[in-house]
Amino acid sequence: MRNLGSHGVAYLLVAGDRRNRKLQMLIEEYGVAADSGRGALSHEGEECGVVIEGRLEVTVDGQSRILGPGDAYYFSSILPHRFRNAGDGICKVVSACTPSSF
Repeated sequence: MRNLGSHGVAYLLVAGDRRNRKLQMLIEEYGVAADSGRGALSHEGEECGVVIEGRLEVTVDGQSRILGPGDAYYFSSILPHRFRNAGDGICKVVSACTPSSF
C-alpha cells in the first residue's frame, strides 16, 4: 500500500506496471475519518467495489449509504461520488473501475 496525500487513504493498484490497462483494480485502505477528498469525483466509466473490513460511506449523486463487510456498490462514474470511512477503525475495500483512471 502507498499513501496518496494527506487524506489518510492508501491504494494498491493491481498490475500497475501493466501498460494499456482497460481495467483498474484497487485495494483501498481508509484510515479513521479518512475520505476521498472534499469535492466529489466525476469521470467517464463505471465503478464497483466490495467492503472487506470496516464501514464505508458511499455518496453518489447526493445520496449516501453506509456499507459494511460484504456489502457492495456499483455506479456510473459520471455521477458525482465520494467515499468516507464511517467507522472507528480501518476500512478496507476492493474496487474496480473502467476505464482505468490511474
